[in-house]
Amino acid sequence: MINPDYKSGKSLHEQIEDEIKRLIINGHLKSDEQLPSVRELSISLTVNPNTVQRAYKQLEQDGFIYSIKGKGNFVSDRASDGSRRRSEELLGALSLAVKELSFLGEEKKKLYDIVDKAYADKEGSL
Repeated sequence: MINPDYKSGKSLHEQIEDEIKRLIINGHLKSDEQLPSVRELSISLTVNPNTVQRAYKQLEQDGFIYSIKGKGNFVSDRASDGSRRRSEELLGALSLAVKELSFLGEEKKKLYDIVDKAYADKEGSL
């Protein structure tokens, strides 16, 4: 599931966060599916529980997961305020990237093809 790279320049909590996001985005983790507890995941990855807790907290703020006190953490259904905020942030970053690619001379069709492929990959993983 998650294989942290201890030699990476990216922090462990960011690696855990990114990998869980990837699993959710690719449909490997479904809406309302329970994630491993902080303790379980920290033991399996041999990392400090605070590292996992930090990743889970950021995932919850971004709307990818939600927590139920005493029950655990679960995959969100994308309808939360956090996911809408994150969506707006990503759209802003995408807009900036498209403007820069346009300035660098990339063709519009190439960008459309990248977007089409991303959506096709997502649909194929469901």
